[in-house]
Amino acid sequence: MLKLDHITVIAPSLAEGAGHVSACLDLDVPFGTRHIYMGTHNHRLQLGRGVYLEIVALDPDGVDPAQARWFGLDNQQKVRADWDAGRRLRGWVANTVEMDRILSDHQQTFGIPALLPPDAPEFAFAIPKDGSLPLDGAAPSLIDHRGVPTRMDEIPQMGARLDSLTLEHPTPETIKALYAKLGIDRPPKIVKGPQVRYTAHVETPNGRRVLT
Repeated sequence: MLKLDHITVIAPSLAEGAGHVSACLDLDVPFGTRHIYMGTHNHRLQLGRGVYLEIVALDPDGVDPAQARWFGLDNQQKVRADWDAGRRLRGWVANTVEMDRILSDHQQTFGIPALLPPDAPEFAFAIPKDGSLPLDGAAPSLIDHRGVPTRMDEIPQMGARLDSLTLEHPTPETIKALYAKLGIDRPPKIVKGPQVRYTAHVETPNGRRVLT
């Protein structure tokens, strides 16, 4: 079974990402960490029930990794185009302990597993060969925590709770069928729309807010 791990705002720069989330949620999410092995960095925020929000961007001071970056961040032209089109909450990550089995049937969608960090692996993350988001973000990225789940006490708790996550897609029945085949726990609600677009409703100390 796949379980919702975190949702991702993918930004052209970390400052733009944090600014967007602040405008949407009225919360200033603090810096998280640098992914030295990916040349990316993030901000993170707890959303309740073991789920969190990640704001991720290319690290201008980072080094080029030995493989494709995650979340489509090698293709900065597309990241910017999606951002300017209002597609900022671009996807989600699902955790699983059955990554090898899933990839044996769906490698073309999810890619191949990378053990990260490479010098002392703590988790596996599936990345398509070209680094793109699985099905342009309609399918989740896959993570296997290898028995050591994310330490939520390391992620800021600011009173935010994810209420719902909705995915718009041109052919929603296709994605519903894929989700059913994968056996996803707490999947996004899928509705018809012109392109892949996510909307999250989040309860905050200042009321219910919408993150796009």
